[in-house]
Amino acid sequence: MMSFIRAAGVAAILCAASLSGADAADAFYLGQWKITGAVAAPWIKSDAELSPDEMKELVGKTITLKPGAVEGPGQFPCKGAVYEVMEGGPDMLFQGMLGQMHDENAAADPQKLAEQAGFTGTHFRTVVTGCEYAVDFSFGEDPNQAMFALNNALYTLKRD
Repeated sequence: MMSFIRAAGVAAILCAASLSGADAADAFYLGQWKITGAVAAPWIKSDAELSPDEMKELVGKTITLKPGAVEGPGQFPCKGAVYEVMEGGPDMLFQGMLGQMHDENAAADPQKLAEQAGFTGTHFRTVVTGCEYAVDFSFGEDPNQAMFALNNALYTLKRD
């Protein structure tokens, strides 16, 4: 009986190890990302809603997404990140802001807004970090480019 329990325990450990390896392999978002640009988000009404100093300060900086942690400037450092990948259309990008724009004005087409922001394709992935600052990273067809929204600005990231 003990050998059966021991064998079952070993099998459970091997199974868990193989699952964690599969998760790591699917973590397309992990790595170093350089902030290469910042523009006003399409939902702002005036430039007074922007923080130009913050935009200048962040461009050129690097954000590193690691298993369980986010490293970067300002508010970005986060220990205990729990990543979740969501998939969908352009209406879900930037915490649903493009969809909200469409809800408020039917002429605001989420697909066109996504394209104007620099995304191609119609299927997007958003990585939620689970961190306190609630910045999500959005990915289009190019796996080496991502974007995030912060304080009414859209930032472009390129894999470093």
